Amino acid sequence: MKEKGIKIAISGKGGVGKTTLASLLCHILSRKKSKVLAVDADPDANLGMALGFSSGLLAQATTIAQDEKLIEERTGAVPGEFGGWFALNPFVEDIPEKYVVKQGNISLLQMGAKSTGGTGCACPQSILLKSLLNHLVVERDEAVIVDMEAGLEHLGRGTAEGVDAFIIVVEPGQRSFATARAVAKMARDLSVQNVYVVVSKLHGVNASSIKDELQNLNVIGFLPYKVEAVFADLQGKTIFDLCPDLVEEAAAILDRIDKELAEVD
Repeated sequence: MKEKGIKIAISGKGGVGKTTLASLLCHILSRKKSKVLAVDADPDANLGMALGFSSGLLAQATTIAQDEKLIEERTGAVPGEFGGWFALNPFVEDIPEKYVVKQGNISLLQMGAKSTGGTGCACPQSILLKSLLNHLVVERDEAVIVDMEAGLEHLGRGTAEGVDAFIIVVEPGQRSFATARAVAKMARDLSVQNVYVVVSKLHGVNASSIKDELQNLNVIGFLPYKVEAVFADLQGKTIFDLCPDLVEEAAAILDRIDKELAEVD
């Protein structure tokens, strides 16, 4: 890994496997004795469960979205209210230690979501996340894996700026490919330099044909479809423990990204 560590953001439509990849990368880095901070930025938070954190441990965590006082203090805006001004560079240095839960070498920070509907604009929360992630990249000697919110809206709010690597997870299919192209364009518009695509749930489709479909994008790896992955949650086990083939390919993806980033540096 790079001497200063690495931050990887993982995006994609809901259900394509972005949380699966995020959890695999966290475990792989953890086995390398790295300090890993896993950031679950998806309001539909599942990363903790995918990592194998117990329900009791997850229940102890306070998410950022739950702490309206924190958001108002740091950004100057009341969550859910429209209009007004808020700070673009809120103070975030103490947030990781205060809001994480830990298991082994992996620390989990959950952005979370409001528990009721109709809570309005997520802009203050997004500004806080953006500042937090920029701080972690610049000042922390550790690996940071970010499971982004599904879809495109978070990119419009700029929460993926400044990452070392931005991975778009897709599944075989034209709708998923179209989303990948749109996400890649928005990422580049935000000056995200290193954009990669990982194809998930590959089964019965030729990998080279998918590369042809995505020829203008950097396809960095393929995760095969595994029945074991489908039943991992039902068995209360992690995909990392049940699917060695997925672990092997995820490790290869990480190595390829690290090599490309080293060449850029």
